[in-house]
Amino acid sequence: METESEPYVRLASLRQLHQVMADMNTARSLADTLQTVAEGVVAALGYELACVNLVRPDGDLVVAAFAGNPAAEALITGRVGSRESWERRLGMGEHWGDLVFIPHTEGWVLDDDDVPQWYTDGPAPRFENEWHPADRLFAPMYAPGPQGNAACGELIGVLSVDRPRNGRRPGAWGREALQMYAFQAAIAISNARLRANMQRALVRLEREQQALRASEESFRQAFEYAPSGMAIAEMGGDQHGRILRTNDALCRLLGRPASAMRRYSFSDLVHPEDIGTLLRTSAEGGRAELRLGRRDGTYVWVSLRNSVVADAADGPRFLLTHVEDIEERKRRELQLAHRASHDSLTGLPNSAELRSRLSARLCQRATPPAAAVESHDAAYGHAFDVVGPGFDFRQSAEPYDAYDHHVHTVAPDGDHDDGTKGLAVLFCDLDGFKSINDRFGHNAGDAVLIEVARRLSNGVRDGDTVARLGGDEFVILADGLGRADAQDLAVRLRNEIIQPIRAEGRAVRVGASFGIGWAHCGMTADEVLKSADERMYVEKRSRPKQHRRAG
Repeated sequence: METESEPYVRLASLRQLHQVMADMNTARSLADTLQTVAEGVVAALGYELACVNLVRPDGDLVVAAFAGNPAAEALITGRVGSRESWERRLGMGEHWGDLVFIPHTEGWVLDDDDVPQWYTDGPAPRFENEWHPADRLFAPMYAPGPQGNAACGELIGVLSVDRPRNGRRPGAWGREALQMYAFQAAIAISNARLRANMQRALVRLEREQQALRASEESFRQAFEYAPSGMAIAEMGGDQHGRILRTNDALCRLLGRPASAMRRYSFSDLVHPEDIGTLLRTSAEGGRAELRLGRRDGTYVWVSLRNSVVADAADGPRFLLTHVEDIEERKRRELQLAHRASHDSLTGLPNSAELRSRLSARLCQRATPPAAAVESHDAAYGHAFDVVGPGFDFRQSAEPYDAYDHHVHTVAPDGDHDDGTKGLAVLFCDLDGFKSINDRFGHNAGDAVLIEVARRLSNGVRDGDTVARLGGDEFVILADGLGRADAQDLAVRLRNEIIQPIRAEGRAVRVGASFGIGWAHCGMTADEVLKSADERMYVEKRSRPKQHRRAG
């Protein structure tokens, strides 16, 4: 390196320095850049030893590169000095701009700190400005700050130099060159770090994209080849529920091609009676059992379960719907329910179902709870005070009723037809049935019961109930009838029953006795049936035995 006493700097030195700086910025990795920095100090700035101490994420500095002495390089490369010790060094000595020079007269206090260092031997200085073996010179490197101002930047490393080849402390130009080199080295190191971070980010991004592609492919295969139906539908907005994508299993289940499915939403396909169920299910984790329409106009029972496919930025976007065919299970459930509520021989509602339907039409008046009494008092101005002592609103014209919206069932008054329409209960008992069982066997008796059930069912209106109470007893519930209507119905049904019945290859006949009871609120189902049964026996006893069965 040229001394400051020389009037000119050799052009070759500048060219060499320029080449070293260019090499720093073209290094392929951070490690290459650090080594190029150390070697550049030795090659271009005229020092025999150079060391790059790099700041680690924890703040301490590690010897990351060394040039000029292989023995020293092997000894101290990779060793770490604490940030505290380095800050002490950079805060003492002489400051030559950004450089820090610690002469041997002060440096002895640093001999025992934890900063890695290489001791060189040599004679004591013989004249002023001669380099002493214990002198220390440091060039801090700062990451470029705003507008490239290094003074505002963060410390990223320290460049240590030792033993100038000319044996003298650097002059003004040498100091300027080292300071400039440290500045350029800091830029090169920052750029190398940025490249390394970018490369790591690109590698991480590529791995994430590969994982995403693998996940998408896994989802696609799981979606497409799932054994049960799968669909993706829009969530929210005007197009909520519109089907975007379906798998083959769902298309086969509904008998519709995928292109046609995209023209529908689930609300277009669901059975009209199940619309409410679908709307309550259109949320995350929603689950329901409902019917979806096939292309041929029939419906299939499915179990439908929703999950939300969420977008981190925009929130929930799609509904992932799993559709499982439960037609066979539903059929079995309906069959079991039908068997539990219907007679196995005739297919009519059984005794339990009859009582359930009858009870559903009746309400029981009960003494109101204390809270209801207080509520009623508040609503009617404390009736006891208004109408005098001894008055009880339970006996007034507006009795307490637990069924606020219930339409009360009433019965015609007396034995004449006063125009009142009520719920008629016709109790039917077959006449002469036992003799058929005794003479022709139970198979013939069963055939008679099945035919009687068919004739009774055909003889009533839609919405009326024909039930088999047990044995040869049947009950008909017919709502909205007057007394004369009920009597006419009994006559018509009796005339149907007495017609010949084909059983076991022969024609047989049975008669029928009907008792008409009337249901009204305040009665139990058993009380209604008992009333109709008693009237049937009254009617049966009032007719001569020979007239109980025609033919």
